[in-house]
Amino acid sequence: MNTENIISQSRARFAHEANRRLLKEKYEAKMLFAYQGGMWRAGPELLSTINFCRITNDAEVVLLDLYENPIKVNTKELWNLAAARWQEQMNAWHQEFEESRKNR
Repeated sequence: MNTENIISQSRARFAHEANRRLLKEKYEAKMLFAYQGGMWRAGPELLSTINFCRITNDAEVVLLDLYENPIKVNTKELWNLAAARWQEQMNAWHQEFEESRKNR
């Protein structure tokens, strides 16, 4: 096998992995949002916590935000904001990831 070919393949693989890490950092930062004076990160953990509170019919609950401040929130409003942010950013992340994968 050609040495230059092996080197170029390994560089392309390294660039792809670096790009994946950059995309992850970029979109994780975009998951942050403010609500009721607290800072929240949209994601499965927050969504499932809110879902549990909604199942128990609690319209308002006190949750800890990212900075561990207790914040009284409306579960329906927070769930709608978090779910919309999560889905929007995950779709954008997926689209950008697929484009970078095609370029590899």
